[in-house]
Amino acid sequence: MSDSKFRALRVLEKGGYFHTEIQEQSLDDLPDNDVLVKVKYSSLNFKDALSAHGHKGVTRQFPHTPGIDAAGVVVESRSPELKPGQEVIVTGYDLGMNTPGGFGEYIRVPVEWCVVKPPRHDLHYFMTLGTAGLTAGLSVDRLSQTVAPGDGEVLVTGSTGGVGCLAVALLAKLGYDTVALTSKVDHSDLLAKLGARRVLDRSHLEEMPDKALMKETWAGVVDTVGGALFSKILKTVKHSGAATTCGMVAGTELSTSIFPFILRGVTLYGIDSVEIARERKRHIWEKLDSDWALPDLKFLAQDVVLEELPGVIEKIYCGKMLGRAVLRHIDQE
Repeated sequence: MSDSKFRALRVLEKGGYFHTEIQEQSLDDLPDNDVLVKVKYSSLNFKDALSAHGHKGVTRQFPHTPGIDAAGVVVESRSPELKPGQEVIVTGYDLGMNTPGGFGEYIRVPVEWCVVKPPRHDLHYFMTLGTAGLTAGLSVDRLSQTVAPGDGEVLVTGSTGGVGCLAVALLAKLGYDTVALTSKVDHSDLLAKLGARRVLDRSHLEEMPDKALMKETWAGVVDTVGGALFSKILKTVKHSGAATTCGMVAGTELSTSIFPFILRGVTLYGIDSVEIARERKRHIWEKLDSDWALPDLKFLAQDVVLEELPGVIEKIYCGKMLGRAVLRHIDQE
């Protein structure tokens, strides 16, 4: 297949400005890795929007093909682990950052990045979840080690974003009394449909006076945004409760005393979905395929094709995206 051509959304830099174009690529343009995958679906994430806007903390060199998620079919493999025809999921590591990603119709990646698709659900389902669903699953998995359903309310921040809305759905499925925190309270109906017991306006917590310790309120917290609000929320976690944190869109600094940890025994879990071991990813994907499966996600996700990507990327970058978007590559013959 050395002379095969395919299409990809490329990010180009000219004079310090960045723009996207759909370009024809050759398989020879891909890196010399173990496994060639024909991508059927990808999903869109905030990190993809950062890459498309030239964020050098995500992507160092341009032109570049974003897409930190990909699901497709193995075409060629130099590893005995995988055979042509197998369906695989690839998320994280360097995919879509400095290695051409899922916004191209083909990727070539190390075998260690590939997880064989679990049997019950199709590739589209797993890309509806994508890195956001994996991160939500990792967060809930950690939280469940400390907080059980019935211990009290669990707060989810950034609940209309990709990780947040899937965390709400997953916590609700597992029986947790879930509270969705958002600035977009006009989307309360969507959050209720996902399983939120109630929706709380973010301003309610922002306006509370900040103290070293605050009223015990939440048995657990799934934080997806970071920043000053999460610093305050940590001080409201109940004794022996827990919080997970996975995002930094609202800031990277954590400002708190040691009091929540030594006076209330609060546990804080940091969540990384990028560089964790493949076995850990496989474990979460398998749970999301079986007892953690989220069956009715059609109302949450929209399918887009390559030509529609730039508009969706802008919505994500500006914080105007609600729910999930799945890129569907049109089969090339």
